[in-house]
Amino acid sequence: MEEFATPRQQISRRRLLQLSGMSSLGLLLTSCGTSLFSETVGTITEPLNLKVGELLLKPQTPIPEFPLSAIQPKALLVNTYDLTPEIDPVAFRLTIDGEVNQPIQLSMTDIYKLPLTSMVIRHVCVEGWAAIVQWGGVRLRDLLNLAQPKSQARYAYFQSADNYYESWDIASVLHPQTLLAYQKNGQPLSVDNGAPLRLASPIKLGYKQSKWVTRITLASNLNSRKGYWVDQGYEWFAGL
Repeated sequence: MEEFATPRQQISRRRLLQLSGMSSLGLLLTSCGTSLFSETVGTITEPLNLKVGELLLKPQTPIPEFPLSAIQPKALLVNTYDLTPEIDPVAFRLTIDGEVNQPIQLSMTDIYKLPLTSMVIRHVCVEGWAAIVQWGGVRLRDLLNLAQPKSQARYAYFQSADNYYESWDIASVLHPQTLLAYQKNGQPLSVDNGAPLRLASPIKLGYKQSKWVTRITLASNLNSRKGYWVDQGYEWFAGL
């Protein structure tokens, strides 16, 4: 996170992002007039985007967290363009499938039985605002272990009840602070904030943290649909 980086680390990281096309290219593409330009540049830069992101990420190293006193309860914004879906929490099932040995469906009752992890982290939005939030939920790696991922699984696709979709690299998915959250600031997660389940992690920008997650599909390759905003020009790795 920004506040824990030294000036040298900040400069080094910024330079790496510029070299990889991650720093401003994604935002630039959203204002370009042709999809051909976006697709062409995205095809050229994505492998480097991924490789530099993997270089910067320390998969098992926790990000420093904040004390409870630092929580900013009113700072987390709800984007007005979100179409909040109607989800019956009793009928809800989370599906985990794809490159796994044991595809599973879990109810919220099943998920509540798993160990609860709570963390106070900074949520950073690409639009320029940030909020310190306490998230509580289940480590994503614990959920995936139930489905027994295959060795060739390198990516995870997330499908949401509102048809939002995203994809992550497997190292980020398995980071110890990547959660499927069902609590915010010690209270049950609200529907507006993504209930019954949403992604929460200190290692990704906000648009990667899907709300209303209903399905996780592990894959060995990325397909042409990489993410709702990514497919409109935003960077794919989106690491912090």
